[in-house]
Amino acid sequence: MSESTPRRFAFPREGFTMLAPMQDITTFPFMQLLAKRGAPDLFVTEFLRVNATSQIDDSVAECAEKTLAATGSPLLVQLIGEDVPALVRIADAVLSRYAGSVAGIDINLGCPMPKIFRKNVGGGLLRDLPKVEEILSALRKICSDHGKLFTVKCRLGFDDTTPFPRLLEIIRENRADLVAVHGRTVRGLYRSPVDYAAIADAVKKSSCPVAANGEISSVAKARGVLAQTRCAGLMCGRHAVRNPWIFRQLREMFAGTPPHEIFVPKLGDVFDYIRELGNCVSEETVSEARVAARMKKFLNFIGTGVDAEGAFLHAVRRAESPTEIFRISEKFLLAGTLAETPFPPEPFPALCARPNCE
Repeated sequence: MSESTPRRFAFPREGFTMLAPMQDITTFPFMQLLAKRGAPDLFVTEFLRVNATSQIDDSVAECAEKTLAATGSPLLVQLIGEDVPALVRIADAVLSRYAGSVAGIDINLGCPMPKIFRKNVGGGLLRDLPKVEEILSALRKICSDHGKLFTVKCRLGFDDTTPFPRLLEIIRENRADLVAVHGRTVRGLYRSPVDYAAIADAVKKSSCPVAANGEISSVAKARGVLAQTRCAGLMCGRHAVRNPWIFRQLREMFAGTPPHEIFVPKLGDVFDYIRELGNCVSEETVSEARVAARMKKFLNFIGTGVDAEGAFLHAVRRAESPTEIFRISEKFLLAGTLAETPFPPEPFPALCARPNCE
């Protein structure tokens, strides 16, 4: 099937998984690395910033061209912006150029970073629901014209959850195919408790499947979230970076595998993952210090599950090269009988610095 040949995609109404988009992390090499350990049912790109002059950037193009063939899982391209004609133009370009491999368009209504929301995009749009309605209507039409999925990733509101009921109405009125709800407000960043009751309310009021997002950290946590929210699917972000086997584990859970038979990675598996991450972020023209800095974006998540004292995190954060990182990793993951030690299903709470992802 050529790239110009339209292809329709669907996802299970119940029991599906998604990788949350994360800037500088959810690149094609990482998606490929993750898929080796168990791909989610849907990938989502890093957000593509859209304005009057924007074009499809290289990282999004690479994901759109390669993800389906390399992983077997379809891809949503996430857009962020408020310029409606520009959003339509870019959505049309993506869906035309990658008709055979991209499942649809996702709109970001949740990014909580000040440099984003101050521009009235991402989570900032939750202060302007008429604009949200305009954007969703336009993107729904262009996605329908191409026979593609239109999905929404949102938070519960900006300062509080007051806008959430109306937001759900807008999403329903514009016939979104899926909504992923991060159960925090924009002001809540990644530190406030996740409001799973609000996600449960979204499930009741939505005509499309709802994916729960926010602290889906393990199979045990997923079971609890499913029971509380009755959501159709689960979206994992930083916990999939810490534990790249989580989608395999969740798939086994959805299939009814007994808890004691669900796959458990070992510290030796984590070491192999870190070695592959080194290759994932390396480029011939990039210095060792820069590669190490890129690796640390992932290690900040992984390290929360290595040792309770945080010695591994302390050491790798001060490493200046991949070689030094691998040496530290050998010490904490392979020495003696460590390689056969099960990797903890949950991060150590004291080490969770809540990086800006998911």
